[in-house]
Amino acid sequence: MTTCTDKKHANHTHKHGPNCGHTAVRHDGHVDYLHDGHLHHMHGDHVDEHVIPVSATNPVNCTPETRCSHTHGPGCGHEAVPHGDHVDYLVNGRLHHPHNGHCDDHGPLSLA
Repeated sequence: MTTCTDKKHANHTHKHGPNCGHTAVRHDGHVDYLHDGHLHHMHGDHVDEHVIPVSATNPVNCTPETRCSHTHGPGCGHEAVPHGDHVDYLVNGRLHHPHNGHCDDHGPLSLA
């Protein structure tokens, strides 16, 4: 059962759902949508802001062996995903986080 996080996205008129054009993510027993660096969950008459929690599946470990062809950041071509207290980037179904010249692999993201 989904409960309201009380963190609402203000002035959001777009209705997320199948075929809305945003990447659907399975999270906490429901589907959220990646939209402009936010993880949105439709909740009645408003949109809740969700975050992928730090967990055994999605840790925040340093993984210097992970190599990417570019540095992730705004405008890099990968979708931003809120994870814990930071932003990761969705790369081939995994969360990548730029760190000291390499990318940390913060685990898989389950796409719907």
